[in-house]
Amino acid sequence: MLAVRLHAFGSALRCEEVEDPSPGPGQVRIAVRAAGVHLVDGVIRRGREDCVPLPELPAVLGSEVAGVVDAVGRDVDEAWLGERVVTQLGLAGGGYAELVVREVGALHVIPVGLDFPAAVAMICTGGTALGVVDAAAPAPGDVVVVTAAAGGMGTVLVQGAVRAGALVVGLAGGEEKRRVALRAGAAVSVDYLVEGWQQQVRARLGGREVTVVLDGVGGALGRGAVDLLAPGGRVVMFGSSSGELVHLTSQDLFARALTATVAVGPQVAKRSGGLRALEARALAAAATHRLTPFVQAFPLAEAGRAHEAMETRRTVGKVVLLPDAG
Repeated sequence: MLAVRLHAFGSALRCEEVEDPSPGPGQVRIAVRAAGVHLVDGVIRRGREDCVPLPELPAVLGSEVAGVVDAVGRDVDEAWLGERVVTQLGLAGGGYAELVVREVGALHVIPVGLDFPAAVAMICTGGTALGVVDAAAPAPGDVVVVTAAAGGMGTVLVQGAVRAGALVVGLAGGEEKRRVALRAGAAVSVDYLVEGWQQQVRARLGGREVTVVLDGVGGALGRGAVDLLAPGGRVVMFGSSSGELVHLTSQDLFARALTATVAVGPQVAKRSGGLRALEARALAAAATHRLTPFVQAFPLAEAGRAHEAMETRRTVGKVVLLPDAG
């Protein structure tokens, strides 16, 4: 099979022939039709061991795949053969490949009407976004600011907040991405690369105050969004794609009676049903068109180009690799 492997941290990804995997007891083999690309994949490629555990090399990256079961291991019902499935692979990775193996208990059957790229977009990114919306609990009357609103997570967050009845402000870098945020449902979309973007937000809101910030960027942009919050507002953090978390102090919280919540990690583990329940909800929401994932696809062999495009902020929506493309 073809797989994209990393042979040295900081080096280029290489697409090459490797041995086909075989499912063990309790496992199935999946013929991959779409593999998700995550920011953490780039962190691993660069060898930043301060962020995540690094794999032994050579390694196949990728923690999300969707495809068709083409083989089953011992003690697995053969009824799984031919089933359309999607799963997370965890820290073990292996998704940038034509074939992967996974324990049968970790699989989700892809709902009818949902294609492979959409399923892989919702299994992790979509599920996480639902958890963020749950933590923020937007309601009619809220004005919600979403940072990086044109990304895979951001577009789902915009839709989730709109469905809850909130007015959404999408912050996006560049005119194309600003239009994507509007397509996702934002009532207001502002280019944060333009000087004075905060003033633009205030002017476009016409006196309405920001009550919620959903931030996965951190750094200066995250802080700028938090500074828009009215007294009593709340910020929900779920990442730091800028390389640093949004800077907040107890003085910030106390002076304006703000609340700050982290919506990932232990918060998800403590939920009823945990991450798996969020995954199932996200897939169902996409299948019934309550949420629509935005996807940008690259051929599997061009995984390196996909990484470069994502890290230089030239992608919109969820980035996926397609083994059958190109």
